[in-house]
Amino acid sequence: MTPPPTKVVRGVTLRADPAREACFQIVHDPAHLADYADMSEVAMRQRLHKHMHNEMQSLEMAAQSLADFPDAPWELRLCLARQCWDESRHTRLLYRRLLEIGGRKGEFPVMNYEWSVTCMADSIWARLAIQNRTFEGGEIDLLRRLTGMWKEAGDPVTAELIEGILADEIQHVRFCNVWIKQTSKQDPGVLWKLASAVTFVRSVTKALEPGPGEVNAVGVDLTGFEHVEVMANIPDRRLAGFSEAEIAEIVEQEEALQAHPRRGDAAPASAAG
Repeated sequence: MTPPPTKVVRGVTLRADPAREACFQIVHDPAHLADYADMSEVAMRQRLHKHMHNEMQSLEMAAQSLADFPDAPWELRLCLARQCWDESRHTRLLYRRLLEIGGRKGEFPVMNYEWSVTCMADSIWARLAIQNRTFEGGEIDLLRRLTGMWKEAGDPVTAELIEGILADEIQHVRFCNVWIKQTSKQDPGVLWKLASAVTFVRSVTKALEPGPGEVNAVGVDLTGFEHVEVMANIPDRRLAGFSEAEIAEIVEQEEALQAHPRRGDAAPASAAG
């Protein structure tokens, strides 16, 4: 595979951004995003706008894997092609809903975080581990939480839309888990690629952590608010093919977080909303 074009953000080398329409303002640092901490009207538009853009990235990542790894198993390539269709449909649905609530494309700055991290991986297995198993695995937890948030905010239409997206994301994580576990039994070297991918994601997360007193583009103190509580969506993680041992590890990490709450987080750069 030809080395991809790159960029450097806070000392970390990442994949250069994909092409975007002129209406989009691309930023490279979480501090330059306009993430709100509430569910006001402008915050709801921003959440939908961000989610729409993240679904665009998911489409692009899956499509890039098809282009970069033509020798991957045909059945796996079919799964990725179906994922492309799902992500394009999610993008269209979220864009339509954004317009319905008075938003517009390009209203808020966006960041290609997931693309830039995932597409640095040089194997299909590492790509799947980062995009599907890590980012979309976390989205399974987040979307279940967001469904409730939108209902509580008096918007059952968006809540229903997100619940439908969640059903697709479960399948995306599931086919990834099935393929990785099946292939690693035949080729133990795959496990090394997975471990390397996870280590890379952690290094990027660490590099993008906000500093004391750092605020974002709308003045929200990135270290002054409590970490948003998103608990493991255990039933849906089971459906997505995570083992009981893997789920227990996630729960253990959450319990440790609750025992020592952290303030602020760089992760919202990749969150759905």
